[in-house]
Amino acid sequence: MLNGVKESFDDKAKKSIASFQEQLKKIRTGRASAAILDGVMVDYYGTPTPIDQTASISIPEARLILIQPWDKTTIKNIEKAIQKAELGFNPSNDGNVIRIVIPPLTEETRLELVKNAKAVGEQARVSIRNLRRDSNESLKKYLKDRAITEDQEKQGLDDIQKSTDNYIKEINSILEKKEKEILEI
Repeated sequence: MLNGVKESFDDKAKKSIASFQEQLKKIRTGRASAAILDGVMVDYYGTPTPIDQTASISIPEARLILIQPWDKTTIKNIEKAIQKAELGFNPSNDGNVIRIVIPPLTEETRLELVKNAKAVGEQARVSIRNLRRDSNESLKKYLKDRAITEDQEKQGLDDIQKSTDNYIKEINSILEKKEKEILEI
C-alpha cells in the first residue's frame, strides 16, 4: 500500500512537471523556437491539424522562423492560423514559405514574460503540494483503517515529503533556466 501511494504520487508529479515544461515552451524568449508554434492549429482541408503536420518548420537564424508548407495551397491557411493564435508575430508570405521575424524583446516585455513564467511555476508547485496532501490523506486513511502501522505511516509521510521537496527543487531549477533565457539580450 505504501508503495502504491508513493508510485501514484510520483506518476502524477512527473506529469505535472511535464505539463509545466510544455507551458513554459509557449512563453517566448528573444530567440526563435519551433516550440512557440506548438498548439497552432491549421485548417487543413477542413480538419484542424497541428502546424508541424502541415509544414516543415526551421530556424535558420536566431530571430527567424521559416515555415515551408508541404502543400503550397495551404500557405494562406497556415498564415491565418498563426495570426489567429495571437502570438505577437506578423508572418510574411512570399508564396512559397512563411517567414516569422521574432522582434527583439523590450525590457518591459521581458519582465512581463518572467512574471508569467513565475506564475506558471507557482501553479506547478501548488499542483505538487496538492498531490502531497492527497497522498498524505491516503496514508492517514490507511492508518485509520488499520491497513498500515503508525511507523509505516510516518515512513510514508517522510518519503512523500522528500519527493515533494525534490520535485519543487526541479521546478525551481527549470524556472530559473527559463528566466535566464528570457532575460538574455
